[in-house]
Amino acid sequence: MSESIDAAKISIIIPAINEAGNIKKAIATTQANLNIEVIVVDGGSSDDTVAIAQSLNVKVISSSPGRAVQMNAGALAASGDILLFLHADTRLPTGFDEMIRTALQQPGIVAGAFKLRIDASLFSLRWVEWGVNVRSHFYQMPYGDQAIFLTKEVFQKIGSFPELPIMEDFELMRRLKRIGRIVIIPTSVVTSARRWLQKGVLKTTLLNQIVIIAYLLGVSPERICSWYRREKFKRL
Repeated sequence: MSESIDAAKISIIIPAINEAGNIKKAIATTQANLNIEVIVVDGGSSDDTVAIAQSLNVKVISSSPGRAVQMNAGALAASGDILLFLHADTRLPTGFDEMIRTALQQPGIVAGAFKLRIDASLFSLRWVEWGVNVRSHFYQMPYGDQAIFLTKEVFQKIGSFPELPIMEDFELMRRLKRIGRIVIIPTSVVTSARRWLQKGVLKTTLLNQIVIIAYLLGVSPERICSWYRREKFKRL
């Protein structure tokens, strides 16, 4: 694989549910590149997500809802040797394909992701970006909104995404760190600020940290997901 990775096909897998407002922009950032395929995995949208994706001449498949389930379905349908998991509200940088191929040729590297930039001008979000990028670089723990990539061979070796209702990217990174290093490409992807704006930057950041601590303490992902959705963390 290493001898041909500089020419390897990249399969870009985009899990989506009701992303009509974002899917076109996400797909558009993939289109100027050679030897790629785009697979949108719809988890049951009730808006125009599927129609928009189909109009852009990318592969669209359906699966049960759930980001991990959808990404695993996309990986099964992928024909590329490299898998890139892209959130529907995240946009890739120009030249991402060559950056990925170059990164995966480095000795000991088993996966990677990009730096994060959040698409809003709030000063507090610059601190969030700083924290994310420090964590990613020093602890090799990027999350899904940073566009995780790895070879299909490695993905299959570690058993795909654990089909959890939450923390699937965190657990994937833990598995990957056991077999090699995770590289962070210093160019940024741009992700939507919507989840920070909906609940507030401080509240969202605190909730995220509570989720991680609860998971590390052994609280079940199902229970964490229920708490997260209801924002009921007082019992912790």
